[in-house]
Amino acid sequence: MPDALRLVVFDVDGTLVDSRAHIIDAMEDAFANVGIAAPSREAVLHGVGLSLPELMAQLAPEQSASIHQALAEGYKSASFARHMSAGETAKVAFFPGIRDVLDNLKSDDFTLMATATGMSRRGLDRIIAQHGLEGYFQSTQVADTHPSKPHPSMLYAALNETGVSPENAVMIGDTSYDMVMAKAAGTRAVGVTWGNHPAEYLSEADVLVDTTDALMAALMTWIEDLA
Repeated sequence: MPDALRLVVFDVDGTLVDSRAHIIDAMEDAFANVGIAAPSREAVLHGVGLSLPELMAQLAPEQSASIHQALAEGYKSASFARHMSAGETAKVAFFPGIRDVLDNLKSDDFTLMATATGMSRRGLDRIIAQHGLEGYFQSTQVADTHPSKPHPSMLYAALNETGVSPENAVMIGDTSYDMVMAKAAGTRAVGVTWGNHPAEYLSEADVLVDTTDALMAALMTWIEDLA
């Protein structure tokens, strides 16, 4: 029965994987390529989760739309080049305990999983392949085909593809954009504090967790409450 199914939707950068060093390095390359001083680490990480054009507009508000587009393309090229130079076997690391969370949820026949990420399709596919996550996610929503967070388009698509109602879904993320997106889509919101936004930015979350053990416990409580 579709009503028995529940959906757990994950952000990726800052929630599942720790890609901060890679993001900062690629961003510095992108800004250097157009001859603009790179923004601070804090500014870059605060914008992770937005689509690239929106992120560049936020990081360089005094620049033109054409420069924002050049920065976005430069970032994608720099990111890809850094992945290639590291070798196809180099993995973006999971945060400690995340793989156990994913494995536990996958073992539950009534729990489906999805992603709603500001990453590109190519970037997400790389992470799925590197970590052997084929078959884990029943819906994979990426920035390539949706408006930027916090627009709820990605969550609407994930709910539609899995046939799960919003009240039976939860969004897990590390930024205010994830929390606002969840509220707009009518899903529950769980904020994790190990990512790109500090806890004070996650005020829209229904639950805040500091560890993956606490995340799993919160999900188990949520599942029990739905039963």
